Amino acid sequence: MNASATAARGGRAAFLGAAFAFALTMIGTTMPTPLYPIYQQTFGFSQLTITIIFAVYAAGVMGALLITGRWSDQLGRRPMLLAGVLISAASDLVFWHAQGLGPILFGRVLSGISAGIFTGTATVAVMELVPDAWKRVGPLVATAANMGGLGLGPMVAGVLAALAPLPLVLPYVLHLVLALLAALFIWRAPETVTRPARIRLRVQKLKVPPEVRGVFVPAAIAAFAGFMVCGFATSVTPAFVGGQLGYHNPALIGVVAGSLFIASTLGQMVQDKLPEARRLPIGCGVLLVGVLLLAWGMAAQTLAGFILGPIVAGIGQGIAFRAGLGAVAAASPVQHKAAVVSTFFVVAYVAISLPVIGIGLVASVLGLQLTGLLFDALVALLCCVALGLLLRRPAAKAG
Repeated sequence: MNASATAARGGRAAFLGAAFAFALTMIGTTMPTPLYPIYQQTFGFSQLTITIIFAVYAAGVMGALLITGRWSDQLGRRPMLLAGVLISAASDLVFWHAQGLGPILFGRVLSGISAGIFTGTATVAVMELVPDAWKRVGPLVATAANMGGLGLGPMVAGVLAALAPLPLVLPYVLHLVLALLAALFIWRAPETVTRPARIRLRVQKLKVPPEVRGVFVPAAIAAFAGFMVCGFATSVTPAFVGGQLGYHNPALIGVVAGSLFIASTLGQMVQDKLPEARRLPIGCGVLLVGVLLLAWGMAAQTLAGFILGPIVAGIGQGIAFRAGLGAVAAASPVQHKAAVVSTFFVVAYVAISLPVIGIGLVASVLGLQLTGLLFDALVALLCCVALGLLLRRPAAKAG
């Protein structure tokens, strides 16, 4: 089925419905962030336990990306999106009734699987369903739904936890109701893929051909650094803001944690205004400044650093990530493009999970403040390495 004809038949309602489902699913993945201090108080979790809870989410994302990354080309977009949103709803049910570590870990794995399915499939579906009159805003809507949803998750949950009763129940109940509405939107949307006569479901292979490595390595290092900060924002920020700075309001914690993703959305939107050959170096430089501001916030124990740092770092991460992904995709041979892009995303989600676990382990020995400063130093070093590699390349090849 022709994608443009399908989009025309589906109209604006199908496009907006798919974007809503995308954003809502991503909201669900970050809702627990401002609730972590409440979980700690309720169940007696350590900071290491909190980081592990977050890390299993990233494992779910990576598993879904690798296993189901190409399934929507075979089964269709709608079945995969329906599966993703229903798994997200199942995560809400698990969190709603969670009374200990086991159910919470299971809920995070389900949440990660739903995000992994949506990260690839929903981006393509939103682009395929965009009406002709809105073609120019299609990529921006997909970006805003993805990163904007990740940013709104902690903000919404934090406000609900601060202003309404049952902070460990109400956010998930509300999200569950909206997830069922999103499933209805997906059910009514037109399919944009024609199933092949013989369906072949294969695991996405990771691959970086030699001719792509010169572009891939600095872009992947920049992405690794940026997503390390994303992992920090959604797993460790609550402990810093609450434990180190003494601000225990869930709404404030949610805003601080979510601001990086909102800023990343802005960065991805404005990167088109930058010179193509300099987008990735500029993104790395802005990310470096944001990381230094965050380090100042940790060292001086000031909230200003935790507000300015994530905003600046988020803008840099958004610029660098979109520019790096675009450069990698453009440099990849057609027959290897999907594998290379999947490898790029896996690098990003490894960066979200493993360093955060390291923070939890090291913090139990050195304390959270010193560990956070060492973490920032590592991110800054990666930014400098990526910048060095990029600036050594000829300008014509950098974008």
